[in-house]
Amino acid sequence: MSFFKFLTSKVFLKQIALALVIVVVLAYVILQWLKVTTNHGEYITVPDLSGLSLETAQIQLKDLNLKLEVQDSANYNPNYPKYAVIEQYPLVGSSVKRDRKIYLILNPSDYRKVLVPNVIRRTYRQAKPTLESLGFEIGKIIYEDDLGKDEVLEISYKGDKLSAGDLLPLTSKIDIVLGNGTRKGSDSQSQNSQLAEDNQ
Repeated sequence: MSFFKFLTSKVFLKQIALALVIVVVLAYVILQWLKVTTNHGEYITVPDLSGLSLETAQIQLKDLNLKLEVQDSANYNPNYPKYAVIEQYPLVGSSVKRDRKIYLILNPSDYRKVLVPNVIRRTYRQAKPTLESLGFEIGKIIYEDDLGKDEVLEISYKGDKLSAGDLLPLTSKIDIVLGNGTRKGSDSQSQNSQLAEDNQ
């Protein structure tokens, strides 16, 4: 039998038809398997976890067959409880597949701490922006006798004297003692001189 006759024979055509059937069946089986293993068309809506504790958020995500991963904490936010969720990704309402990781950012326990700079003997005009640029707030201003007018003599936090290099949380109110430009004891000396003149 010639090659051309073999290509047109019933045996060859039956083999071609059988091969096509097998390919179609295999393709169908593979597609169905992929649908099952990849949850094709099945999506889960990401819930709003904002303000929840880590434990509560974990329970909610587990119930939805989602995974959780905590990222580094952000800057402290006083509007949320400590260690509560303040950010999440994917965002609320996003559609994700089963076992997708939801990344959470938690509220730290307090503001991060910052080194207190050396502002002693600097003028108030220099010290104030230096402290505020680091995140501190200016508290009470007290004047004492000192020739350095408006120079910083001392800084304190809640009554405790501060030194350069001490650590304080952001937004801490720092009280400042400034010089008033008067020599220490000069008032009492002038009063004594006045009394001596009066007695004469």
